[in-house]
Amino acid sequence: MFDLFRSRDKAVRYLLGALLMLVALSMVITLVPGFGSSSGAQDPVVAEVAGQTITVPEVQRAIQAAARSRSVPPEMMPHYIPQLIEQLITERALAYEARRLGYKISEADIAAAIQGLIPNLFQDGKFVGKDAYAAVLAQQNLSIQDFERDLGRQLLATRLRNVALEGSLVSPQEIEQEFKKRNEKARIEYVKVSPDQFRQQVKVTPEAVRSYFEAHKVSYQIPEKRNLGILLLDQNKLEQSIQPSDADLERMYNRDKDRFRTPERVKVRHILLKTTGLSKEQEAAVKTKAENLLKQVKSGADFAELAKKNSEDTGSASNGGALPDWVVRGQTVPEFEKVAFSLKPGQTSDLVKTQYGYHIIQVLAKEEAHLKPFQEAKAELAADYKKQRVNDLLQSAADKAQAALSKNPQHPEQVAAELNMQYVKAENVAPGQVIEGVGTSRDFDSSIAGLRKGEVSQPVMLPGNKLALAVVLDILPAHPAKLEEVEEQVRTALVNERAEKLASAKVEELYKKAKASGDLAAAAKSLGLALKTSSDFTHQGAVEGLGSAAYVAQAFTDPAGTIFGPISLPDAKAVGKVLAHVPADMSQFASQRDSIRDELKSRQARMRNSLFEDGLRQALTREGKIKIHQDVLNRLVANYRG
Repeated sequence: MFDLFRSRDKAVRYLLGALLMLVALSMVITLVPGFGSSSGAQDPVVAEVAGQTITVPEVQRAIQAAARSRSVPPEMMPHYIPQLIEQLITERALAYEARRLGYKISEADIAAAIQGLIPNLFQDGKFVGKDAYAAVLAQQNLSIQDFERDLGRQLLATRLRNVALEGSLVSPQEIEQEFKKRNEKARIEYVKVSPDQFRQQVKVTPEAVRSYFEAHKVSYQIPEKRNLGILLLDQNKLEQSIQPSDADLERMYNRDKDRFRTPERVKVRHILLKTTGLSKEQEAAVKTKAENLLKQVKSGADFAELAKKNSEDTGSASNGGALPDWVVRGQTVPEFEKVAFSLKPGQTSDLVKTQYGYHIIQVLAKEEAHLKPFQEAKAELAADYKKQRVNDLLQSAADKAQAALSKNPQHPEQVAAELNMQYVKAENVAPGQVIEGVGTSRDFDSSIAGLRKGEVSQPVMLPGNKLALAVVLDILPAHPAKLEEVEEQVRTALVNERAEKLASAKVEELYKKAKASGDLAAAAKSLGLALKTSSDFTHQGAVEGLGSAAYVAQAFTDPAGTIFGPISLPDAKAVGKVLAHVPADMSQFASQRDSIRDELKSRQARMRNSLFEDGLRQALTREGKIKIHQDVLNRLVANYRG
């Protein structure tokens, strides 16, 4: 396949660590079934599709990719794994069916896909070479053969999907109906009744709280908690304690002098009158205008004001024509550069013609190439030295603390004192709890989750550049709560329940009165409730004070004057009255027709794709070609749940 790339340069430089590459590979690991999978016979098999296996290591690599990208919260991983396996099965099923129907993927197809997926392997359209390609894949423990096999399978699945999606059609009537639905509006008046309005009226006695607790005792459980000894190290304080010697800084300076070399550079401002895309006659008129501006500048006119009013370089005109940074050679087009570097500070050029148009250039300042002296670079070098050194010290401190805590888990305060670290003892710690010196940190919670008494966590970095690790001093098992442990929580629940009942009763009374009279405003006034009138809103819009228009969908179907409700909102209930319907403005239909058609086709395609994939899986399952090893899947999920 490498001949297809026609690369003659074996020493092309490439960026293995580029962010784009990492993202691309992560996407492949997640989206391409089997990417990087092991073919070892001993690997436990989660599922089989037409003789092809999906192994536990293969699934784990995809899980790790999702974890690294933080696309799935750790607590949701047990729910994500079955979905991931379903996806892997579907991709293999599609690829199998495509082969059965005679579809094939050529080496040219693979090459084109790699170029689109991993552009860093190509420079100026040329393949960087097999060695670079293999090195990139090796970073993910992949071989070229495995990668291209799995990429080919993904391409087959995609090709079959595309065939299944062909022919998605929507009628003109469907497009017009969708336009009307999107653009029609409604207006209502409404009364919102919230439990908050009644909480002050609710009075509960200690006896009522106890009775409520006894009736709902099963709902009150104290989760497992831990007593922790936590060691903290402040990176900022550690950095301040580092004092490099002049000898250290001079070594850095001499090793990296190029970093402190400043090339010849100029500060300039200019006025640009563009000529791109103009006829000869139009260009001549532009030149005449430019010459007139040049005369004004030469006569002492304010250059900045002329630039603000006339320059067509939108990036600099508002700044009086001044370019934001120093200009070095190679940054601008040759004609501009030649003139800018030939002028002295304060001098103004004649007209300069470039591919963009006519420029008037004025040099504001100029610096010859020079090396920043050591004394001037010293502060910057010291800051860099501290940053480099502090990372080493943090790692060293974390390793020492972890080793010392593992040897002496009963006395973390001694370890902290020996290593000059801050010590915090935290008792009754539950996930998500605010901890002194730590705050709330999902990473810290994850580091202590599942640890037994005497075990030490992995070090984690906290917000504010603090390093933290902990030893579990004791574990307090989960247990049914006693009333004194949750009394305030029970009291709040009881007050909320009674306030909700009062609000529900009030809104029912309001609805009956309004329905009987047809006058929501009068009914609200009689009950001391506030009436509000909405502005016009669409199906996809929102009603101020209520939320999504979906809560009041009746406003679009019921005739004006209709009383509707009670409707349930996340924090309240409401009764409404339809005031008016505003039809869609059909004069806007033509401008939206194409985009609505495309969206409807896309929606239809997604539905067809889902039906097609479900149908294929069911058929292959009936044929015995899809098998899921549920016991292996259950163990895999249980590992991540633990």
